[in-house]
Amino acid sequence: MYTVNPALAWVAAGMLAAMLVAVPTLPARADADHLTARRLRDGGEILSLERIAERAHAEKPGEILETELKQKHGRYIYEIEILDGGGRVWELKFDARSGALIKLEKED
Repeated sequence: MYTVNPALAWVAAGMLAAMLVAVPTLPARADADHLTARRLRDGGEILSLERIAERAHAEKPGEILETELKQKHGRYIYEIEILDGGGRVWELKFDARSGALIKLEKED
């Protein structure tokens, strides 16, 4: 017969409860960010992520690991992380309106 350690059962129950509370808030934030980005793109305030990704690949070929759209100092910035063929990770920052490269740096 199989028995369950009561302490382990409480830990598992606590972890499950924490996940159930935290998970529903994540999609709402992602949806809001996506809707904001779409509104800005459709309004001509920023370039599409596809155009920025093309520019990022032209600067640093590789696999895109992460993309973010941030607002800094009154303007929107795309931050793109790329894994190059040598296994190095690069962060590229682009002006979201013009597509101009602002910064290119190797991550540590």
